[in-house]
Amino acid sequence: MKTGKQEVLELLEQLPEDASLEDIQYHIYVRQKVQKGLDAAGEGTVIAQEEVERRMARWLEK
Repeated sequence: MKTGKQEVLELLEQLPEDASLEDIQYHIYVRQKVQKGLDAAGEGTVIAQEEVERRMARWLEK
């Protein structure tokens, strides 16, 4: 398993040389959110699409 530092170093290698600090922060943020989703899917703690649609429809009615 890679450390957080190793993952960030790999991410930095993929970014262009002129990437700003804001660009770097954004890519780290997106990486964290994607990993969180993958972890949730692996644990089976995601909500089915139909349930999301049902909840959103109820929310949008208000």
